[in-house]
Amino acid sequence: MARQAVSPRARAETIAPLGNDLGDYVVEAQVGFLLRRAHQRHVALFQDLMGARDLTPTQFTALIKIVERGAVTQNLLGRFTAMDPATIQGVVRRLLARDLIRRDADPADRRTHVLRATATGLELAGQAVACARRITEATLAPLAPAERALFLALLRKLV
Repeated sequence: MARQAVSPRARAETIAPLGNDLGDYVVEAQVGFLLRRAHQRHVALFQDLMGARDLTPTQFTALIKIVERGAVTQNLLGRFTAMDPATIQGVVRRLLARDLIRRDADPADRRTHVLRATATGLELAGQAVACARRITEATLAPLAPAERALFLALLRKLV
């Protein structure tokens, strides 16, 4: 007798849960789930609107912090951008490869190096900030102005 194929959905619907001790727990109502979904939405907007500039969110953040500070060590940049040493090293390497930043000897301490934006990096940072403002607006679009301010204030309390 031939065995009939059963779709994964039909199979899942027929599997009985084993001792459901979840109570009223709903994963879709949990902070981690909601933050992840909001982050996914924001990243999709970032990729869509920033795409032509070929910057990832971490590269954008690092470049803007370098421009903002004028000169910064890689270690300090990692702290300013909340990136671990391995991540910031890769981000800096990619920004250097694109000639968006340069690494110079620190005049105050020749044993260390500082990162500075190049002319190309400064130009791209200006374009990217204008784009980032549109990304923020699009991310927060579902919220009323008062809700936006409250939402951002509450996020700052969490971090």
